[in-house]
Amino acid sequence: MIYLKTNDEIELLRKANLLVSATLTEIAKVIRPGLTTRQLDRLAEAFIRDHGATPTFKGFPNPYGPAFPASICTSVNHVVVHGIPNDVPLKEGDIVSVDCGVSLNGFCGDSCYTFCVGEVKSEVKQLLATTKEALYKGIEQAIVGHRIGHIGHAIQTHCEQQGYGVVRELVGHGIGHEMHEDPQVPNYGSTTSGPEIKNGLCIAIEPMITQGSHKIGLLPDKWGIVTLDGRMAAHFEHTIAIYDGKPHLMSSFDTIEQIEIQKR
Repeated sequence: MIYLKTNDEIELLRKANLLVSATLTEIAKVIRPGLTTRQLDRLAEAFIRDHGATPTFKGFPNPYGPAFPASICTSVNHVVVHGIPNDVPLKEGDIVSVDCGVSLNGFCGDSCYTFCVGEVKSEVKQLLATTKEALYKGIEQAIVGHRIGHIGHAIQTHCEQQGYGVVRELVGHGIGHEMHEDPQVPNYGSTTSGPEIKNGLCIAIEPMITQGSHKIGLLPDKWGIVTLDGRMAAHFEHTIAIYDGKPHLMSSFDTIEQIEIQKR
């Protein structure tokens, strides 16, 4: 069942998502070759708890194995999503998708950003740029009167036209009191599919795009999802709310992108 939010609820959702964005900003400040993803996880958890929130991912149940053991997902190179932080140092040329979720004042925030570690290959930069472009093209379609399928159709078209794979098995989602609510928000589809978009709808849109085949597999830890061909994957995610007939960002990449420019 789709739960449409009130204006007051949307404001609480905004606060939770801005905390996620601030957490990702803290990661942007420090991410570099030699750092481990476990160090990033410790930084994120401390920052989230210091701001009166809890990391939603930590202890998240898994029907196939143990609960998620960390506060953020850190998916390196060919890991698409749900990478568990570890003690392996990041290397020059790696990319790492950092997915973060918090619970604050009864509402959830959720966003993801794929970071470059040092200097990466030009073709990998293009994958990241295309995936981020696709995210915003999907968001543009989230207007009252359209269907959820408009979002996925825009993402799929943009990415596949440039030769990239669009993961089918993993989707965006509604968000509110719970991290995952109805409706599902696929990154592919037709403009005639899915529920109609209405004011008060709050969703997380998250293209997961691969350099090659869209086919994926599961790591032995029962969490990490990887590309079967071993090629790179990118993941960008915003939470949005629809009101006044159009989409509004609840999360932000602005400060992250300013830091990335300063690092160049």
